[in-house]
Amino acid sequence: MRPIPTLLAALAILTPMAASASPRADAWWADIKVLADDDMEGRLTGSPGYERAAAYVEQRFRAEGLAPAGEHGGYRQRVDFISQTVDQAASRALLTGGPAPTPMQPGETILFSAGGGPAPAKIAAPLVFIGYGLHLPAQGHDDFKGVDLRGKIAVVISGGPADIAGPVKSVARFDRARLLAKAGAVGLISVTTPKQIEIPWARQKLLSGQPGMFLADAALRDTPNGFLSAGVDPAAAERLFEGSGHSFAELAALADASAPVPTFPLARELEAEVSATRTAVSSPNLIAKLEGRDPTLKAQYVAVSAHLDHLGIGAPINGDRIYNGAMDDASGVASVLDIAHELKNAGARPRRSVLFVIVCGEEKGLLGSHYFALRPTVPKGSVVADLNFDMPLPLWPLKLVLAQGADDSTLGDDARAAAADMGLALTPDPLPDRNSFIRTDQFSFVRQGVPSLAFKFGFTRNSPEFDIEHQWRATRYHAPSDDVNQPGVLKEEAVKLDAYVADLMRRAANRTAKPAWLSTSIFRNYPAGD
Repeated sequence: MRPIPTLLAALAILTPMAASASPRADAWWADIKVLADDDMEGRLTGSPGYERAAAYVEQRFRAEGLAPAGEHGGYRQRVDFISQTVDQAASRALLTGGPAPTPMQPGETILFSAGGGPAPAKIAAPLVFIGYGLHLPAQGHDDFKGVDLRGKIAVVISGGPADIAGPVKSVARFDRARLLAKAGAVGLISVTTPKQIEIPWARQKLLSGQPGMFLADAALRDTPNGFLSAGVDPAAAERLFEGSGHSFAELAALADASAPVPTFPLARELEAEVSATRTAVSSPNLIAKLEGRDPTLKAQYVAVSAHLDHLGIGAPINGDRIYNGAMDDASGVASVLDIAHELKNAGARPRRSVLFVIVCGEEKGLLGSHYFALRPTVPKGSVVADLNFDMPLPLWPLKLVLAQGADDSTLGDDARAAAADMGLALTPDPLPDRNSFIRTDQFSFVRQGVPSLAFKFGFTRNSPEFDIEHQWRATRYHAPSDDVNQPGVLKEEAVKLDAYVADLMRRAANRTAKPAWLSTSIFRNYPAGD
């Protein structure tokens, strides 16, 4: 293993711009400089680069004097995966039925997912369009109702009804594959309207050759074996609807307006062969703790979390093959380490213990956090809250905080109070159909009944900040250009968010009553309702 840079060595390689910042901001940026260095090779779960990054985090935990809280008296929790790579070019897909057979070229117009579970080697099944694909009978919306899904591949469109809260729709999307399989479906094809695209299709094609993963223990997986998951290029989506009496353009207009979308059988069937290879890999979660001062409450934990992994080495963009992941999510790991440092040196410890959880496998479907939430290295049920950093994006001055989940638990009261004390305000998610709430690691804790929040720099629609965020995602998200050379990162603003989350954490850790779900939250019955 190559030597791991120390924090002092990291500070020594700061750019002149970063060196002019405060010591706290310098230290935050120093951790990012190490974790997003080319030497870490993009920190792909299961790779040597990830192991080097994990060793650095371990070293930082020790330097801060944090107690190990992993397995066997150490900082690590080993997680075993199956890595699956789909050879899109060697796969095939054909739409039959309708006006005439129509080839769909894997890697070009259709992308087969490598995650979730073992992909089927062959499949032939009719298609049925089920609108938004949301099964929410308690909210008065059920796209499954009256649809015979047995032996069929469900086709869904992005978006959802405007009158249903974003987290509620997100949960329905998260559970969709499992519920479809339970109803007898054999696959899922997702189409995104052009206006709702987050990552341009050209870059999605490049990413489709990277390995997906699923947990080696089949009992812990959400997707059944042999279930097909795929996405279709919006420019080719009309092919799915030929002969159905509907057009993709018509349905996309409805979805973009969050209007009701019909469900109906399609005239098409999909015949496909998926060429996939699988290997076993392993990576660690990293867990440290600071014991609380209260004799009773110290047995409970407030977790502060982020993910260490990124995408590794992939298809080159502008000659660069290393997907460094500086903002996604070396920045979040650096924030957890910053909070640990400030808390350790602040004097009085909180009443509850604080758990610092750095997970693997987030980019492969929240797998490391899912494993930890199901098999924690501390006593089951002792984690009472999780505060998660995932790509907070300090690209503009911090005035608004997006604290996802604030309307679902009593943590929201602390989040609003902490914001007011710092002259900040909480803002609702401006893009709820992006499904951010189910795409960050705090959701793994939520699924086990733990009230949780996830944090980003807030913005409103049609604002300059909205444009900055949109442009960053279009050009740097899941691209090699998310590196330490990117312009516009506001280091002092980043640690201001850290200070906010640390204050919120203290409030939750010091309050006698542990955080609780609100009666209005869809999560109040978890995990029984999962």
